[in-house]
Amino acid sequence: MRYSDESSDVVRLLQELIRNACVNTGDSDSGDEWKSVATLAAFFGRTGTIIEPSPGRQSVVYRVRGYSSEAPTLMLLPHLDVVPVSEDGWLHNPFDAEIRDGVVWGRGAVDMLNVTAAMAAVFRPYLVGDIPPLAGDLVFAAVADEESGGVFGAENLVENHWDLVSCDYLLTEVAAPTLTKSGSAVLPVTAGEKGTGWRILSVRGTPSHASQPFGADNAVVPLAESVVSLASTPTPVSISEEWTTFVDALELDVDVAMRLKHPDTVDEAIDDLAETDPLLARWAHACTHMTVAPTTLAAGSKTNTIADFGTASVDIRLLPGQSQDDADSHLRKAMGETVAARVDIERASIGEATLSIVSGPLWEAIGDAAQEHIGSRALVPMTSPVATDARFFRRRGVTSYGVGWFDDDAAFSELLSMFHGHNERVRVTSVNQTTAFLSTTVERFGARTSVLPRRDIASNKPEST
Repeated sequence: MRYSDESSDVVRLLQELIRNACVNTGDSDSGDEWKSVATLAAFFGRTGTIIEPSPGRQSVVYRVRGYSSEAPTLMLLPHLDVVPVSEDGWLHNPFDAEIRDGVVWGRGAVDMLNVTAAMAAVFRPYLVGDIPPLAGDLVFAAVADEESGGVFGAENLVENHWDLVSCDYLLTEVAAPTLTKSGSAVLPVTAGEKGTGWRILSVRGTPSHASQPFGADNAVVPLAESVVSLASTPTPVSISEEWTTFVDALELDVDVAMRLKHPDTVDEAIDDLAETDPLLARWAHACTHMTVAPTTLAAGSKTNTIADFGTASVDIRLLPGQSQDDADSHLRKAMGETVAARVDIERASIGEATLSIVSGPLWEAIGDAAQEHIGSRALVPMTSPVATDARFFRRRGVTSYGVGWFDDDAAFSELLSMFHGHNERVRVTSVNQTTAFLSTTVERFGARTSVLPRRDIASNKPEST
């Protein structure tokens, strides 16, 4: 394969997936993932097992049986939905999937339809018999609803259809560009992610005429005070071994790097980093802190009426070792005793952080692929601040990683700006390279597990924290 080939099957598939515009607004009737399920059926030349918990919200599962019931199963887990866009901020139509100067433009190009297309291209030869089966089963599950919590997608499959998606190892997102350390390539591999702790804040007041606000019991006021307090109060810090290893691979200024690895100095280091690389500073903050972000507000009924009720939603992400009780304690402390007494806190979507061990046949297979394609098997584990579908599988004991191979023009900070942002795009070379990289990873996993009985992989099971 020529990595710059704009007409490759995988690039054409990526364009079709973008054009399907499977936009997930969070409403149950959005998404329309059925369109991309049909696209995959045409690409594979056959229909998989379709699960549709709500009209149009389809996921599809294909399984190629291995030749040994004793060997572990590997799953490829991409998602089909994308987040909404504000078209005014785009240079090119976000759903035309244009290729300009070797770059595919479109919503989902990075998150994560590039990897979805690559995984489909890797899986197809096994499905149609062009490549012999692995020792264990190879599963491809393209799922709905990842961008809104996985209720109609991965969570539904794991909780209600485990027989379809049962596996021992899993590849999914998030892929990151190669870093350089001491002149050698280092490949980040997502091995864990923060937990979620979404909260709904609610305040009750007493309705009255807004022309007489003195002494009024206005729900808007304590609600607004709580939101301002949460947005401005520093959050708890936790420095993990994964973070310190990742910082070492960034080759930052020695002083900045040292301070980023210590809980007492990480905040000032992030402030310094923000002056030169604000996107990396934002990532560093998310990887070292419980994060608290007020995201929506709703209160009152009309302009001339004092509000008797108001709500705010708050997105909270927890690092390994931080609990839901820690989150609630921080919220009340940040709001202060007087305001907190007025605010009810409801847990809306919760889940602890998950982390896979960085050893075993899949980790080594990724290293094999890195050695072959990048020239170095140096891997650095990364704990992502964003949630992925891997969390549902890690909680079932499945070792799960996210990885890809971007071209040399891909910069870590630039990639961060495109997740859920304007002008999402990916180079054709990165799409083709990721396909080749994942193909080698699957092949090497098969080689490494060809004589590995299932009972011998127990020590490779991950832990959830």
